[in-house]
Amino acid sequence: MLTYSETLAYLFSLHRFGVKLGLEAITDILHRLDHPQRTYPTLHIAGTNGKGSSAAMLAAMLQAGGYRVGLYTSPHLVDFRERIRVHNEDISEGSVCQLTEHIRRVAGPVGSLTFFELTTAMAFQHFRNQSVDVAIIEVGLGGRFDATNVLDPLGILITGIGLDHEQYLGSTLQAIAQEKAGIIRKKVPVVVGKMPEDVSQVFEGRAQQFDAPLYRAEQDFSISAISPTAFTYRGLRDTSMDLQTNLLGRHQMHNAGNALALLESATSERLPLSSDAIQTGLQHVRWKGRLEVTQHYPTIMLDGAHNPLGGQALFDFLQAQLHDCPGRKLIVILGMMQDKNLDEFLRVLLPLVDSLIVTQPHMDRAVPADVLAQAVQGRDVELFVIPSPWAAYCHVRDTADPSDLVCVTGSLFLVGEIIQHLALAESSTVQA
Repeated sequence: MLTYSETLAYLFSLHRFGVKLGLEAITDILHRLDHPQRTYPTLHIAGTNGKGSSAAMLAAMLQAGGYRVGLYTSPHLVDFRERIRVHNEDISEGSVCQLTEHIRRVAGPVGSLTFFELTTAMAFQHFRNQSVDVAIIEVGLGGRFDATNVLDPLGILITGIGLDHEQYLGSTLQAIAQEKAGIIRKKVPVVVGKMPEDVSQVFEGRAQQFDAPLYRAEQDFSISAISPTAFTYRGLRDTSMDLQTNLLGRHQMHNAGNALALLESATSERLPLSSDAIQTGLQHVRWKGRLEVTQHYPTIMLDGAHNPLGGQALFDFLQAQLHDCPGRKLIVILGMMQDKNLDEFLRVLLPLVDSLIVTQPHMDRAVPADVLAQAVQGRDVELFVIPSPWAAYCHVRDTADPSDLVCVTGSLFLVGEIIQHLALAESSTVQA
């Protein structure tokens, strides 16, 4: 059997097959594995932004209620094993190696599995091996032809719609919504997050076609903030007062509302939860790289926003932070991938920024730092070019005033690279 590093090398080599939208290969391999995804109930989550945070909240609440929960998300920030978790534990290196070998051995001639297809099959099989009570499955890309779209879930959540991955999903919000609506199943409850009326109508039409009950944010359920960290949830049947989540940002309250509506509509009979479990789960949820504070004085936070919708949520949070501290300076370290809408992301975020440091994550798809700099030229912002992300982080950490606010953003790959360096630095300090 291959070692863990050799197994990862094989898995990442599958990226050469690119993104393959279609269900033939995943259907074939799951048949050969005797359909592991049918051995436990599932919740299926799609949307442009907020999928991972919503999934983490669902997992935390269900775990607080005593259920053994599988969680499948992407991408990972530091280690591949983060993608597949059971009860807050990453899949082990040994399980990654064993499952990869097993799936390769039983794979048929339908065609070469892509990275995401093999990883999805691995997650489904691991959850069966671990005897989970429920699995929360995040869509990888789109919905209709995504490898996860082989489920018969208890419920479906579509968090929101924005422009991203247009080369695969379409260039309009309606076209993207059509792709994501492809996960709707006959008579399966669907929760739809906050979105424009003409976009939500796409999901309403699909739900009617499949006789699926549909619940819309701000119509069938809603949240109202009562402080920066607390909110009230007015649900499908009941109202919950003074809920709190330790994930920062008003958008995370909306994600929590979506998650609560999904639990109400889809799992209240099969997987009942007490109000204490809901409170405890929301208060203890963790989701790295989303407005994650790494230090204070100056405050440095990491946020994986990488498209205009995520940029707007980040803008709203940062604007509130600056409003509460007059004279505070905002410093942004920015790195992005080539397939993202750089101009629109900058248009949303730059009005708040005092100082911008452009950098380049160590990824082939990353925009070179000097290209980022050219895109910013002529705008009213102090600009620095530091190609190394860790050098950029250390420079700001050591030179910013204690009252400043620093945000590392533009890419989950950039955030993951910084998290990895922080872990290495902490490990070195402990050993010393």
